Amino acid sequence: MRALIIEDETLAARHLQSVLNEIGNFQVIAVLDSIITTIEWFETNPHPDLVFMDIHLADGSAFKIFEHINITCPIIFATAYDEYAVKAFKVNSVDYLLKPVTREAVERALDKLKRLTGGTVEQTDIRQLIASLTKEKLYKTHFLVSVKGSKLIPLVAQDIAYILIEDGLVKAKTNDGKSYIFEYTLDELSGMLNPSVFFRANRQFIISRNAIKEVDFYFNNRLSVNLKVPVQEKILISKVRVSEFREWFSGGI
Repeated sequence: MRALIIEDETLAARHLQSVLNEIGNFQVIAVLDSIITTIEWFETNPHPDLVFMDIHLADGSAFKIFEHINITCPIIFATAYDEYAVKAFKVNSVDYLLKPVTREAVERALDKLKRLTGGTVEQTDIRQLIASLTKEKLYKTHFLVSVKGSKLIPLVAQDIAYILIEDGLVKAKTNDGKSYIFEYTLDELSGMLNPSVFFRANRQFIISRNAIKEVDFYFNNRLSVNLKVPVQEKILISKVRVSEFREWFSGGI
């Protein structure tokens, strides 16, 4: 079986390849790590027999891929959390894997795919899945965060100016300058927060539209985002994501 892996974490991709090697009968024909490379690959290559696709890629949500290309082969999604995504996957008959991926989970997913009519996932199923996952009511509006390890306090999502990885910790900086440590990863938070308000700027930052003060042109056709609250380093938008950022900021995403 010819399999394509779409995963931006090198270790996760290697682990999945190892699992597929254990199962056997798999030929991994390519490992892609972004929305852009995936679109380009499908435009120039025949479809594989099966796709393993991480939901959160470095340059945005993997669901954006389906806005540009029509993938008709079976897809097994991967996600680091199951708070609400799992329900949508079940409803739409699209299977999923929770990270870290295990051999047993892959085998169960393959068994389920065999039961699907014709062994394929229809494009309409994908569109329904995207619609289910992008409903505003599914996104977190409040968090309980630990303070000094002795108590939990509520944190309202709309009060967050940006989230970053700092000293190995995921921290939320609020509009009033306070800092809180999250137990979630940046990838997990990227899926939990409303994408009409929050944007995954790069591997290190998630930013709120409401916190943006101005945007500067930067070297190599990149953008530098300046926020209303202090940030110790530049928040850069890569050249390939400038159009996506502009569309998001104008309310197009």
